[in-house]
Amino acid sequence: MAKFLLEVTLDDGAVAADPVGELQRILRYWGGNLHHYALRPGDGAALHDSGYEEVGRWSVVP
Repeated sequence: MAKFLLEVTLDDGAVAADPVGELQRILRYWGGNLHHYALRPGDGAALHDSGYEEVGRWSVVP
């Protein structure tokens, strides 16, 4: 059984200033690019806020 994980640091950068707005943006961007991934264990990528700072990661783990 595989699991999908999405982790975002909420207390830093643009996310700290506007957590709801930044999380909405991150989820829209990720959802729009979902078709690029097979979503198999080992897949994953960094997540960035609106200032292009890395604020988290999504991954598929076994």
